[in-house]
Amino acid sequence: MATDTPPESVREGDPSATPPTEDAVRAALATVDDPEIHRPITDLGMVKSIGIAADGTVDVGIYLTVSGCPLRETITANVTEAVQRVEGVTQVSVELDVMSDEQRRELASTLRGGKAEREVPFAQPGSLTRVYCVASGKGGVGKSSVTVNLAAALAAEGQKVGVVDADIYGHSVPRMLGTDARPTQVEDMIMPPSAHGVKVISIGMFTPGNAPVVWRGPMLHRALQQFLADVYWGDLDVLLLDLPPGTGDIAISVAQLVPNAEILVVTTPQQAAAEVAERAGSIAVQTHQKIVGVIENMSGMPCPHCDEMVDVFGTGGGQRVAEGLTKTTGTEVPVLGGIPIDLRLREGGDEGKPVVLSDPDSPAGTALRDVAAKIGARQRGLSGMSLGLTPSNKF
Repeated sequence: MATDTPPESVREGDPSATPPTEDAVRAALATVDDPEIHRPITDLGMVKSIGIAADGTVDVGIYLTVSGCPLRETITANVTEAVQRVEGVTQVSVELDVMSDEQRRELASTLRGGKAEREVPFAQPGSLTRVYCVASGKGGVGKSSVTVNLAAALAAEGQKVGVVDADIYGHSVPRMLGTDARPTQVEDMIMPPSAHGVKVISIGMFTPGNAPVVWRGPMLHRALQQFLADVYWGDLDVLLLDLPPGTGDIAISVAQLVPNAEILVVTTPQQAAAEVAERAGSIAVQTHQKIVGVIENMSGMPCPHCDEMVDVFGTGGGQRVAEGLTKTTGTEVPVLGGIPIDLRLREGGDEGKPVVLSDPDSPAGTALRDVAAKIGARQRGLSGMSLGLTPSNKF
């Protein structure tokens, strides 16, 4: 029997009575960033289709970069949420498809700014990204813990940060950042996963289980080159490279691939560690890199009973390294800070929760945030950079 009762969408009120326009839906989709590339899906050619029914139902077709995209559910949820906010929308349906080879090539070209060749963006004259190599003379001084916490602290302050786990044999950064995600490959570009707002790449993301990496020097160089040139980092404020201990192949490769990279030297107060750390920092003389400063890790332990500092590994190692490097390089090398022994720092590394986030006011958290503030305060800019200008004779 016929009825005069209006459709459900009309009965819900005026906002649902008029279906949305395609422009309004597309504007909403423009607010959705790809979770790996961190750019609007509308700019990346990921919007396949938009269908709008008279009752306010919106069907959105989305192209994924690859069929096994690990963040397909995130993309679906974000698209649905954005479109649902558009006036007049009563229901949202998202259908996923996969880009063709040609579409992926166009995307890769877009991300490279139209350049087909592979290049290390941080080595280009116009790069404003500050690149820090976190180095140490020997293993076991907490270099990776320092790297991860500096990255997390900088990201928490709103800076765009990336980390390259350049310690190919002893990679540990993904665990310390609490991610087991795998990178996504688009043509010959690699989309790095993020954790705590930090983009990260590591050889451990490409090896099965806990398999060892058994490579000679040329393979190490090629892996580092791929991490720097083939990974889509976007516009970073800071890139941190967690170097292997010593002055081997990777340290030399970094100097060749990113000659403008600066060095942060990590040591412990122990005399033996300080001597080796000074030796590692001295490579800057040969590679013509700047040493930003020295970080003394394991710098005493607060007594659990009286809070008095106990010098487990001695004292003054960081200062000795700074003085030695100042003399060797002929430029002032400061001690950026001392990180006390703190159980929460170790626990955070094991659990993938950097102490600067999980317990920022702890002794270690406070010290690490202070160091991050010092290196983060060095703003991006053109100071000291060649602008390629030639004086004119017209004046």
